[in-house]
Amino acid sequence: MKKTALLFAGQGSQSVGMGRDICERFECCRTTFAQANEILGRDLQKICFEGPEYLLTQTDNAQPCILVTSLVCLEALRSQVPNLTFGAAAGLSLGEFTALTAAGALSFRDGLNLIQQRGRFMQDACNSTSGSMASIISMDDTALVEVCLEADVDIANLNCPGQTVISGQKDKIAKAVELAKARGAKRAIPLQVAGAYHSRLMQAAQEKLGTVLDEVTMHESSVTVVHNVTARPAVGVGEIKNLLVRQVTSSVRWAESMEWLIGQGYTHFIELGPGNVLSGLMKRINKDVEMLNVADSATLDATVAKLAA
Repeated sequence: MKKTALLFAGQGSQSVGMGRDICERFECCRTTFAQANEILGRDLQKICFEGPEYLLTQTDNAQPCILVTSLVCLEALRSQVPNLTFGAAAGLSLGEFTALTAAGALSFRDGLNLIQQRGRFMQDACNSTSGSMASIISMDDTALVEVCLEADVDIANLNCPGQTVISGQKDKIAKAVELAKARGAKRAIPLQVAGAYHSRLMQAAQEKLGTVLDEVTMHESSVTVVHNVTARPAVGVGEIKNLLVRQVTSSVRWAESMEWLIGQGYTHFIELGPGNVLSGLMKRINKDVEMLNVADSATLDATVAKLAA
């Protein structure tokens, strides 16, 4: 029997109009957006459907918008494939909260409230620091670690073989980019982001999130959830909370997380949420697994057809 894992999108995948065509088609998805609006006391649906882009891109908007859109994509898939089963889930950065919600560890209300507060804490940290990030392409891992130490920046994302994202103060990232180019990186590209995510510059956000998480009721996941910090499942609710807090300043070990799932026998993956970034990363991690995605009505139909084949 094939083993299926669900993957949930992270920040940067957002686009104006996300979720709209699926909501036009499925009443259950419209209901979910209405519930989200009620929980947060603001019109999240309008930001997703109409933007403008600068508003959607703000961290405190992008994170809850992506979480809701990703869960709406899952609802739409379940409405078309009622017997859908999955044994594991994972999410990139904020997507980890979506995965935990899909797995029943968090209620929809708690998951949404948590990710909105996380987004606000991170936006505040961005506003109070001068941070940046850069993507380093095709550089020896040992050499990149040396560059990060010399420039005093952090490794934020280990996305796939040959692609690593670094994070830190703007001037230090600029130095790291030049060092990386000089020491063998095929490309070193500064990213257009609001701040230095998954770095020490997010320390204030991490501390605030820890305080909030202490008050949240969480349950054991119904399926295996692989966490960004360890690239492994957690043992117990206490460890889940601890890993969610640590994730704010820690490296996202995405490639290793996918390799662990594949090592556990998972051969089928479904990316849920806007864009197809995770599908692209999987092609670099392992080309032998089946990778499907649901981002809109067209990709939903294609995925349903593949699952039925």
